[in-house]
Amino acid sequence: MSSAGEAAPTPEPSDDASRGDAAISSFAALGLRPELVRALAGLGYEEPTPIQREAIGPVLAGRDLLGQAATGTGKTAAFALPILERLTHAGRGGDPMALVLVPTRELAMQVSEAVHRYGRDLGARVLPIYGGQPVGRQLGALKRGVDIVVATPGRALDHIARGTLKLDGLLLTVLDEADEMLDMGFADDIESILEGTPDGVQTVLFSATMPPRLNKLTRRYLADPVRIEIERETVAAGDAPRVRQTAYVVQRAHKPAALGRVLDVEAPAAALVFCRTRAEVDSLSETLNGRGYRAEALHGGLTQEQRDRVMARVRGGTSDLLVATDVAARGLDIDQLTHVINYDVPAAPDSYVHRIGRVGRAGREGIAITLAEPREHRQLKTIERVTKQKITMEKVPSVADLHARRLEATRAALHESLLEDELGRFRVVVETLTDEFDLMEVALAAVKLAHESRGGADDEEQDIPEAAVRPDWKTKDKSGPYGKPARGGPRRGPQGAVTRVFIGAGRATGIRPQDLVGAITGESRLGGKDIGAIQIADRFSLVELPADAADEVIAALRGSTIKGKKTTVRRERFGGK
Repeated sequence: MSSAGEAAPTPEPSDDASRGDAAISSFAALGLRPELVRALAGLGYEEPTPIQREAIGPVLAGRDLLGQAATGTGKTAAFALPILERLTHAGRGGDPMALVLVPTRELAMQVSEAVHRYGRDLGARVLPIYGGQPVGRQLGALKRGVDIVVATPGRALDHIARGTLKLDGLLLTVLDEADEMLDMGFADDIESILEGTPDGVQTVLFSATMPPRLNKLTRRYLADPVRIEIERETVAAGDAPRVRQTAYVVQRAHKPAALGRVLDVEAPAAALVFCRTRAEVDSLSETLNGRGYRAEALHGGLTQEQRDRVMARVRGGTSDLLVATDVAARGLDIDQLTHVINYDVPAAPDSYVHRIGRVGRAGREGIAITLAEPREHRQLKTIERVTKQKITMEKVPSVADLHARRLEATRAALHESLLEDELGRFRVVVETLTDEFDLMEVALAAVKLAHESRGGADDEEQDIPEAAVRPDWKTKDKSGPYGKPARGGPRRGPQGAVTRVFIGAGRATGIRPQDLVGAITGESRLGGKDIGAIQIADRFSLVELPADAADEVIAALRGSTIKGKKTTVRRERFGGK
């Protein structure tokens, strides 16, 4: 079974006997109205997923609920069906009886479409409200009357302030992807909206992860909630994992080439490539297009119209690579997606979980690939520990691997051509050549031409140098303690050579060590543990950084501000500051 708006894994017989759910193997058994059961059957949904089996009953009973389940497990139906069930009893007025808050425009449309399909036989009036859509259209729909509003927090708050979205008649409020909404800075908006809901309104919260900052929200706005946690689906011994997770360790300078090599070998039907910054998204998508891939860039700098065009090309199959930032990709649902690629290791395990949750749905195998720099090896280990899932470390495909993959693609194409049995018109060519050459030689020449015509000619590609994983930052080498070079030796840090960077701001401007660390980690690929000794004088500061990252940090800081001000940033000059 899968839920509209979220493709769910193929359901398995419930083993949650301790919860008494084993007998619930159909939507009818959940107590849903015949109209809803018929609608679900018409959509091909036969059996509820685990989150639906556990959540629908308590929500129908009017309980507040806190549900944790990964993206793609069917959360949409878990709250949409109880809302629609209540609609049949609540009567029809002009104001909405349910409000669903979601983090992004895409998810608002997705959830709204799903609720509309489920509730078609009930005549459910569903309205998505989000930015980038003409306000007049939303105002007209609200004035005519709606039953269910699916909204992003900012636009919902705007309509509440206008007096066009009235919450007095609300019976149920849903926070979908709550952790994403908090990550995107909607905490204050959500609290303002919840403060305006009627006393005793039922509140349901769903989230893929449960970070500590959600605790305050749940304690304040959920009354004695039913708590449900759906573990990630386990795979029987010997079965292939639904998401194959792989990482390649590669130096930053070789990342574009390594990504191209991985794409050539994997040959994804559609891939989502995550980058950290807008600039990196633009740069990488341009590089990929220059190398012959069909790549689209997606980030917060695009207008809504540009974003819609990008997604139309991706969903239409005219582009097979989408390069995006985390924020821009939130709420996306691409049916044909087979690969998620982390161009950089995500800063937090939660981000990694959200990213890879976009593949491996509805029983299909998905592939998650991470390109990690040597210094990021520890972050991968942290992700493994938190997610309790193994990330296989592999070497970047060699030129020989690439040639083998291309030859296999040529063989497959020839095999398909032979099966089509439309080769008779070429027989005269073969017969003429076999008067002079051996049949095997003719076949080899034909394969060579076919191979080269598919872009498989042996070229001058070189193997990408293997990157050794750097030692732990806490490990000290024989050069002496960090920040103190051994006598006569070069200045070294735990990971190798370091250099000092001059920053033209100091105590006189209120600069503190945490300000410098925040600026460096926020604008570059370095983490806090990558930064060495910090010296702050009255008018300047000196920061020790890995030598191979210094130029990147300098360029990044020159284009940004520290405590709201532009400042001079350069390498320390010998013989003076």
